[in-house]
Amino acid sequence: MSSIAVRPRSDRRKGAGLGLVAWLLGILFFLPVAWMALTSFHSEQDAATNPPSFGAALSLDSYREFFGTGGGASPWPALINSTVASLASTLFVLLLAFPAAYALSIRPVKKWTDVLFFFLSTKMLPAVAGLLPIYLFAKNTGMLDNIWLLVILYTSMNLPIAVWMMQSFLAEVPVAVIEAAKVDGARLPTILARIVAPIALPGIAATALICFIFSWNELLFARVLTGVAAETAPVFLTGFITSQGLFLAKVCAASLVISLPVLAAGFAAQDKLVQGLSLGAVK
Repeated sequence: MSSIAVRPRSDRRKGAGLGLVAWLLGILFFLPVAWMALTSFHSEQDAATNPPSFGAALSLDSYREFFGTGGGASPWPALINSTVASLASTLFVLLLAFPAAYALSIRPVKKWTDVLFFFLSTKMLPAVAGLLPIYLFAKNTGMLDNIWLLVILYTSMNLPIAVWMMQSFLAEVPVAVIEAAKVDGARLPTILARIVAPIALPGIAATALICFIFSWNELLFARVLTGVAAETAPVFLTGFITSQGLFLAKVCAASLVISLPVLAAGFAAQDKLVQGLSLGAVK
């Protein structure tokens, strides 16, 4: 009897300990973001002090300078370019990855595991290795400083990981449901849109969010292949880093503003993201 009574208590202690560890890890990961937000409201002189000044006066000067109210460049064209490149490339990735993942999971082709490995092997090439050929191609085709070049690049860069993720999600769709729809006369586009997509919606949302984050944060190709017309938000952010003067508060303010769309998207789709990433974890 005593052992039976002690076991639930030990389980509660174990759960409380795991909860405490989770809270500590969450606070540990949140501290740099909180420090960046606090620094963005300080003046450049207070932000550059060492050790840092926690009780320094707060100011919105860094945000005013970021948004160009003090005569600087406006961030809105760069933010719009990042939004267009990220959303358009994510949409194209989903349109291409969804039928490919269907073919590799529900109706697998021959040696489908080799196909998936080939998709992943394309991500093993360092991005800088393909930078020069892509630059020469863009120069010869007149696509330098063109936002649609980034859309094509981001689509091709995110497509392999999207196919890999969605294949595991679609593998959990019951085949009996698809066969029943075929018996009722449904064609493949109808099956994909009205049966498979609603069932795998959490996985699709998780894939879309990850592709959006990868596209939004990409800097190397955007830095080399764009100038003024197609400048993205990460490239605009690097313009605040100079060899002379103080820039820490301005960089923190710009980083916080540029991170908000990704944070908002993650917060809005957090339930779908958790469902999608855990899909297939329990048999």
